[in-house]
Amino acid sequence: MFFILIVGIEFYFLQAVKTFVQDFSQTSKQVVLYTAYFFMALSLAVGLVSLFYPPPQWNVFFRFFSGAMLVIVLCKLVGSSFLMVDDLIRFFRWLFSLFRGSAPQVVEGQAGISRLKFFSQLAVTFTVIPAVGLIYGIVRGAYKYRVHQVKVPSPKIPAGFDGFKIVQLSDIHTGSFSDTKALNRAFDLVMAEKPDLILFTGDLVNNHSDETNGFVETFQRLKAPFGVYSVLGNHDYGDYVEWENAEQKRANLERLKRIQAECGWRILMNEHVALEKNGDTIALLGIENWGGNMRFPKYGKMSEAHKDTATFPFRILMSHDPSHWEQEVQPNYPDVDLTLSGHTHGMQMGIEIPGFKWSPSQYFYKQWAGLYKSGEQFLYVNRGLGFLGYPGRLGIWPEITVMELQRV
Repeated sequence: MFFILIVGIEFYFLQAVKTFVQDFSQTSKQVVLYTAYFFMALSLAVGLVSLFYPPPQWNVFFRFFSGAMLVIVLCKLVGSSFLMVDDLIRFFRWLFSLFRGSAPQVVEGQAGISRLKFFSQLAVTFTVIPAVGLIYGIVRGAYKYRVHQVKVPSPKIPAGFDGFKIVQLSDIHTGSFSDTKALNRAFDLVMAEKPDLILFTGDLVNNHSDETNGFVETFQRLKAPFGVYSVLGNHDYGDYVEWENAEQKRANLERLKRIQAECGWRILMNEHVALEKNGDTIALLGIENWGGNMRFPKYGKMSEAHKDTATFPFRILMSHDPSHWEQEVQPNYPDVDLTLSGHTHGMQMGIEIPGFKWSPSQYFYKQWAGLYKSGEQFLYVNRGLGFLGYPGRLGIWPEITVMELQRV
C-alpha cells in the first residue's frame, strides 16, 4: 500500500513538472525533467526496497538516505494537492455539465496563463521550497548544537548548592548516528562547561542496545564531580520492535543498563540519591518512563522514588516524558521542586525567535520545550540531542542544557 501511494504521488507530481516546463527552452526543459525522473527513480527504489527489506533492519546510512527521500515525497504530496484542486474543479464542471446536458465549454485565446499551468506552478513552488529547507535540516540542522543557559531561582536551594551547575542531555537516539564524530563534538561542548553534575533524561537508543556498539568510549567522556545519572525513556525498552520472546526483550534492556554502568553512568530506577555539597544536601530522584499522553506506557513508580525524601530541602526529579509533570507530579508531589524531561524533540522542526515559539509539538504537549513554572515548581523540557524519524532538525536545533541553581 505504501509503495502504491508513492507511485501515485510521483506520477501525479510529474504531470505538474511537465506542465511547468512547457515554455522552457529545450535544454532547460530536459535538465528539469531528467532531474525529476532521477528523484522519482530514487524514491520508487526506496519504496520497492521497503517491500522486501523492512525499515527496522535498515542500517544507519540507508535510514538516513530513505528519510531524505521520504521528505521529498511528502513535499511532493503537499505540492500535488494544488493539482488535485484543479482536478476537482474539472470533475465538478464535468458533473455539472452532465446534469445540464451540455459539454463543458473551453474558451480559447484567453489572456494570461491557464488554470492548469497556474496550479502546476504552485505545485512545483510548494514542493521545492519546503524540500530545500528540510534537506538543509538533514545535512546541517541535525548537528547544529545549541547550548541553552538556564537559571532556576528558588529560596529552597540550600546555600551549599547556590551556583550549582547541571548539564542536562536527553534523547540521544544513538542508532540515528552513523559514527561517533558528531556526538564527540557535542560532548566537547558539554565538558567545556565544566558542570558539577550531568543528567541524561532517557532515550539513549532507538530500540536495540546494540546501537551503542562503538559508542561506549564516547559516552565514557561524560564526567562530572557529582557524577553522571540517567533514566530510561520510552524507546529504551524496545517496545517498538518485535522480539522472538519476552526473555530476549528483557535481556536487551538489561544489557542497556549494563552499558550505562560501563560508561560510568548511574541509572536511577524509581529511586533517589542524596547529593551533598559543603554540608548541605539535596535529593535527586529518577523514575522509569511515565507517559501521560498518546498511550505511552507508565513504567515509572513515583511513590518509590519519592519515599524518604521529606528531609531534603530541594528535590530534583528526572522523568523522561514532560506530561508526567502536570498529570502526576504537580497534583500528588508538590514538594518536587524541579523536574527535568525530554521526549518531545520539539518535533525537530518549528520556529524559535525572541518573543515567539512554535512547533507542531505544542498540539500534543502543553509543555514541549524550555522552562515552565507553576507555583513554586519548575519543569524544564530539553529539546533532545539526537533525532528520530525525520533525520534532521529545522528551527528546533539539538540542545545541550546548562542549568544553574540560584538561591534567592
